[in-house]
Amino acid sequence: MLQISNRGQLMPASPIRKLVPFAEVAKKKGTKVYHLNIGQPDIETPKLILDAVRHSDFKVLEYSHSAGNESYRRKLVGYYQSVGINVDYTQIIITTGGSEAILFGMMACMDAGDEIIVPEPFYANYNGFAVAAGINVIPVTSSIDDGFALPGIEEFEKKITAKTKAIIICNPNNPTGYLYTAAEMEALKQIVLKHNLYLFSDEAYREFCYEGQQISAMQLEGLDEHVILMDTISKRYSACGGRIGALVTKNKAVYDAVMKFAQARLSPPSFAQIAGEAAIDLPADYFDTTKSEYKSRRDLLVKRLNAMEQVFCPNPGGAFYAIARLPIDNADKFSQWLLEEFSFNGQTVMLAPATGFYSTPGLGFNEVRIAYVLKKEDIDASMDCLEAALKVYPGRTF
Repeated sequence: MLQISNRGQLMPASPIRKLVPFAEVAKKKGTKVYHLNIGQPDIETPKLILDAVRHSDFKVLEYSHSAGNESYRRKLVGYYQSVGINVDYTQIIITTGGSEAILFGMMACMDAGDEIIVPEPFYANYNGFAVAAGINVIPVTSSIDDGFALPGIEEFEKKITAKTKAIIICNPNNPTGYLYTAAEMEALKQIVLKHNLYLFSDEAYREFCYEGQQISAMQLEGLDEHVILMDTISKRYSACGGRIGALVTKNKAVYDAVMKFAQARLSPPSFAQIAGEAAIDLPADYFDTTKSEYKSRRDLLVKRLNAMEQVFCPNPGGAFYAIARLPIDNADKFSQWLLEEFSFNGQTVMLAPATGFYSTPGLGFNEVRIAYVLKKEDIDASMDCLEAALKVYPGRTF
C-alpha cells in the first residue's frame, strides 16, 4: 500500500478551520453560526483597491519580477518610512501572502533539524511552516494570568541549544492580541545578539494597536543582519484573498537565498500586486476609522466575557484577537459541542480551541481564541450564546 510522507503525517490540522464541517452541518439545520474562529475582517476592502484591479488595462497577464513589481516595491518603501522603518526597495521581496514570507524565511535561514524558539500560544501555522521546512518549534510559554506578556529572558536561555537558529515573534500577537513593550523588544535584541540568532518578526497587525505603540524589530539598532520582517496586506486592508505579503531584510545573504526560492515559484500574484500598490495611496487617516471600530469591538467583547461567571479574558493591546479562559473541561470538545448540540434562539458560536496555538502538550484545554471581526451587534448576540452555552455545557468544570 502506498504511504504518505512523514512530513504529510506530521503536518498539523488548522485549529482555526478544522471545525468547519461541523459549522456547515449546523447551518444546514438552520442554525445561525457566529464566526469568531477566524481572523476574516468584515470591514469592507477599500474601493480604491478594488477599482485599481477592475480598471487595470493590459493585453497579457504576464509574470512579474520574482521579487515583485518594482513599482510596488518602491512604493512600499514610502509606506515603511511612514511607520518608522527605513529600507530600500532592493531589500523587499513580495510574497504570496505573509505565509510564503514565513516559509521562505525559515527555509533560507535554517536547515532540517534546526530549532526556532517562539513564545506560546502562537500563530498555529508556524507549526505547519516548520514541518514543511523540516525544523523544530521550541516553545517558551507565556501566561494568560499576566496577559501573555513576553516570558523572562531566562526562560529563553533555558531553551537555547547548539541547534537554535532563530526566535520568531508576532507583534501585535496572534492569537493573544498582546503588544510587546519597548523593554521586551530590547530584551529580545540582547538575546539575539548574545547568541547570534535570527529574529523573525511577523508584523501583520502593525496598524491595530490600541494602547501603546508597535515597535518593529527593524527599528532596533544593531540588528540589521539579524531581522527578517514578514508582512501582509491581508488584515491591514481587509484583503485576505489577495494573498500578497512581503519579506523584508537588510541581510544581503538572506535576501539572495530567499530570492532563489522566489524564482523557483516564479512570481507573486499580479492582480493582487496592483491592489497592494493602490492601497498605499489610501489617505493617511484611513486606519483611524478601522482601528477605532476594532477597539470598540474589543472593549465590548472583553467586558462581556469578564462579566460571565468564572470567565477571564485579559485586555489585548492590539490585533483583533483575544484568548479567554473558560470553565470547561476541553476546548476542542466544547467548540464541537457548540456546533453539534447547542443552539440559543436558533444561534450558536464558532470558536478556535486554544490547544492548537500551543506546542506544549496539555496547555490551552480551557482556553479559546476569539476573533472580534464582527459588528458589535453580532458580538453582543454571540456573547449571549456563549453565556447561555456555559450554563448548560455538560463538561463545565466549576
